Amino acid sequence: MEYLKIFFVNTSLLITVSYLANLLYKHVISHAPEQAKKVSWVALAIFAGWVSSVFGYRLDENVIFDLRFVPLIVSTLAFPQPFLLILVGVGTGLTRLTFGINEAAVAGVLNLSILGFVCAGLSFWVRRSVSSIVNKGLTIILVVNLFNALNIIAFGVIPARDYITDIMPVTFPAGLILSMVFALIIRDFQLELLRNSQIQRANKLLSEQTEELHKNKIVLEERAKQLTLASQYKSEFLANMSHELRTPLNSIINLSQLIEESDASLSMEETSQYGGMIRRSGEDLMLLINDILDLSKVEAGRLDIVKEELNVSEIPELLAMQFEVAALQKGLDFRITLDEDVPPTLHSDPQRVQQILRNLLSNAFKFTSLGSVSLTIRMEERRQRESRQNWVVFDVQDTGIGIAPEKHAIIFEAFRQADATISRKYGGTGLGLSISHDLARLLGGFITMQSQEGEGSKFSLYLPL
Repeated sequence: MEYLKIFFVNTSLLITVSYLANLLYKHVISHAPEQAKKVSWVALAIFAGWVSSVFGYRLDENVIFDLRFVPLIVSTLAFPQPFLLILVGVGTGLTRLTFGINEAAVAGVLNLSILGFVCAGLSFWVRRSVSSIVNKGLTIILVVNLFNALNIIAFGVIPARDYITDIMPVTFPAGLILSMVFALIIRDFQLELLRNSQIQRANKLLSEQTEELHKNKIVLEERAKQLTLASQYKSEFLANMSHELRTPLNSIINLSQLIEESDASLSMEETSQYGGMIRRSGEDLMLLINDILDLSKVEAGRLDIVKEELNVSEIPELLAMQFEVAALQKGLDFRITLDEDVPPTLHSDPQRVQQILRNLLSNAFKFTSLGSVSLTIRMEERRQRESRQNWVVFDVQDTGIGIAPEKHAIIFEAFRQADATISRKYGGTGLGLSISHDLARLLGGFITMQSQEGEGSKFSLYLPL
């Protein structure tokens, strides 16, 4: 009966230590890093084993019977990691030396060290087995109690016959039963910790989802704002287009009506002059319509790109023919430079490349009243993703009105201009840069811009070599 009393006392103490450890874990250790949690567990398990020995049953001055192996059983289920279990076993065994160094103490150190290695071996099975936690717990309790009894028989200072006949019939079943009771209590603690951990994770997840919803709300509000602005810009664009389309149409209608009603009284010179005005108005109208159609094709993904050999050396001559008259009329210095290291041909869409350059040069002449406009064709090595690549670069530079830095982000957007009234003053759809930007992307390149208000602009078309 004395063994049972002491074992019950041991169980009560272990439960008390477990309860205090549970409080410590919930309020302190649960917030620590994973490595700190493991160290804390090893220290608590060794301390619980030492407390069990302090209040163990002393058979004589040196021999102590207790349940110091129970924390090792719980550790095998809670942290099935071989190194940690060996530390718990050896550490708990070494605490036996605090009661004095003698033959029984050495046997106790050896016993718990062996149990630590046994539990380390069981941890491999615990991690890989598909058995329930109950079956794993019962197996570990049975194996540890059995090895504890065998170690006492093999290494203990009590004669094996006396232990087997007088002590083991009481201590072995009592150890089994009390180990199970303690394991069930610890299991409840563990389930509570698991529930608390799940609640914390759920709260954290809920907080993250709330934050994500808040961010999505901000994004949606920003997109709604952008859609409202886009609708407003389209309305302004349509208002401007009604003016831009009416101007050449009115010229065509009025001049053709004047010719029709002249009753052959117009001279050949006047007729020729009116005819030229009608032609220019028609060309302006055609440019406006082409810009609108190109934009709609790009947005619908139906703009065809036909890549073939493009003769780079012909570009300066073609563009010079188109813009020399405009340069003379505005009194601007117009220069085209082709660097020597530029290859003679380029695999791209000649029509779309010329369309982009015409748009860029048209803008340069439109917004420049004094100074110069230049086109430079050069080579540049530029990093693209993780490799360096050679590019053919077309730099269109002017000394015009320039663009303010805060307007750089919107200048390539459709229906947007740096100044909403700019089309009234200079004319045009305001779609040229947007179309050019999309065309450059379809050709595998891109457009960059450098500009300061009042200091001119530089637009660079990059095409892959």
